[in-house]
Parts: sequence; C-alpha cells; structure tokens
Amino acid sequence: MLDVSRLIDLLVMGWLSNIPLAIGSIATVTIFVDRLRAFRGLEAKSRALASQVIDQLVEPNLEGARQLCRDSELPVAQMMLETLRWENVSIEDYDRILVTLRADMGTEMRRGIWMIGTVGSLAPFVGLFGTVVGIIRAFADLSQGSGGGFEVVASSLSEALIATALGLAVAIVALALYNYLNTRVRLLAATYARASERLVQAILYVASREEGA
Repeated sequence: MLDVSRLIDLLVMGWLSNIPLAIGSIATVTIFVDRLRAFRGLEAKSRALASQVIDQLVEPNLEGARQLCRDSELPVAQMMLETLRWENVSIEDYDRILVTLRADMGTEMRRGIWMIGTVGSLAPFVGLFGTVVGIIRAFADLSQGSGGGFEVVASSLSEALIATALGLAVAIVALALYNYLNTRVRLLAATYARASERLVQAILYVASREEGA
C-alpha cells in the first residue's frame, strides 16, 4: 500500500528538481487552457464569417462586407477588414498584405505555446538532475553509515527514482499538449489561408465585372 506521507517526504527531499517540475507543470496547464479557450470553435466560426463576407462582396456590397467584419471579434474578420480598406491596388499587393496579416495572426495564435515545448524538452533533464543528486546523496549516506546496508541508501535512491519518473511524466504530458496545440494552429492557419484566397478571388471577380460593365 502506498504510504502518502512517505511519498510527500521523498518529494520534499527532492525539492531541487521537483519544484522546477511543478512550476513547469503549472505553466503548461495554464497556457494549454488559455489556448484551448482561444481556439474553441474558432475554425468553424472563421469559415462561416469568411463565406458571409465574400457573399456580400460578390453582390457587390462592399460596405456590407466591411460591416460584417467590424461587427465580429474574430481574427479573420480583422484580417479581411484590413484588406478591404485597400482599394485600387494590384493582386500582388493584396497577396503581400494578406501574408503580413496572417503572419501576425500566427504569432498571436502561438503565444505561449513555446513555453509548453520548452517544458517538454527540459523536464527529462531536470528529472535526470534530480536523479544524479539523489544518487550522490545515496553514496554520501553509504560512506557515512556504520552498517553499510541497503537501508542506509534507500531514501536517497527512492528520491532519485521519483525525480526520474516525475521528469518523464511532465515531459510526456507537455509534449502531447504541445503537439496538439501545434496541430490546432496549423488547421487555423490553413483556414485563414483559404479565406485569403477566396477573398482575393472575390475581389478579382468584382473588378472584372466592373470592367466588363
């Protein structure tokens, strides 16, 4: 049966590695929850808004398209509104504007995610550091013990093994969350890219129709 008080004692003994791992875990969970809330439903809402704006633009109803963007707080709305503010520019200029805006949006989407990746990369090394410290302590206890039995080094070895296990556990969870968030970012980036392409195509369509008229 697991002795909880004994486990707590071992965690306290290994504070040198366990405290950084605890801080990294808290930061990982906090950032993940924040990004999860930010991404919730964003892809579907962005596609729906892009379709509505483009429909207004094709009518043509430029002011209606702009108003839809003004009324929305979605990042894609701000991207499309900024693009629609430009008039009488070449398609290449529209592409450059959209590339710049998407880069800014990508930076915002990835805010804090690098921290999760850093925790996932460093956690095994922090756990290894705790393991080494525990082993050093075990040998120090062995050299000072009178009997030289296993009981002398058991606590320090347990501390070392717990540090290894905690480091690996934190790393596995952090890297899983990091990969999940990166996948969500890639999907959103693809959605924004498709919205940009459709917006440019709609602008081309309206321009060609005006020239034909």
